[in-house]
Amino acid sequence: MAVSFANVNSEAGLKKLDEYLLTRSYITGYQASKDDLAVYSSFSAAPSSKYINVARWFSHIDALLRLSGVTAEGQGVKVESSAVPSASTPDVADTAAAPAADEDDDDDVDLFGEETEEEKKAAEERAAAVKASGKKKESGKSSVLLDVKPWDDETDMAKLEEAVRSVKMEGLLWGASKLVPVGYGIKKLQIMMTIVDDLVSVDTLIEDHLCAEPVNEYVQSCDIVAFNKI
Repeated sequence: MAVSFANVNSEAGLKKLDEYLLTRSYITGYQASKDDLAVYSSFSAAPSSKYINVARWFSHIDALLRLSGVTAEGQGVKVESSAVPSASTPDVADTAAAPAADEDDDDDVDLFGEETEEEKKAAEERAAAVKASGKKKESGKSSVLLDVKPWDDETDMAKLEEAVRSVKMEGLLWGASKLVPVGYGIKKLQIMMTIVDDLVSVDTLIEDHLCAEPVNEYVQSCDIVAFNKI
């Protein structure tokens, strides 16, 4: 069933989306998909930083689009239109969509139609611009979801995440994260990352960085939950 959101350019819409993303890395599923593109493309401008979860998600999707684009299909999402029709001036978007729109969905915009295709085209144009600029062509990329477990319930999870994100290397981009209860008051960190396959080895990243000093002061173990080619 498709997920629905109010107008994300309004305070109410942003608040609802921020609450929704509190426990999620993406709009649906465990990797960026056309659902994320649908919501991303409905923003008229970057969201305010006071909406922490929305700002974090928006920056991650923006970075993915700049790196490689997003191709996963997703599960379907609807975002309420930000347009307000007036008596004297017909709403252009509603007029264009009228022949195909359902009478019961007059206020919804199907973002899997023309807008999604435009977003895909924009990503392709950015990729072409990178090639034209003479930059070295990058190898394939992967989206990886990691489980990072602390030593005990007294571990400062904020410092744990800070230590994880302090690991930097060419071809590595940290993404969205959330804390997931494990039991007995202990929580683990689930964090997304995008890697360039030829530049970053996940096994090496875990063994030589995440489970080594100084990060292992907070990290007891690290496991791969999902590994998807982009």
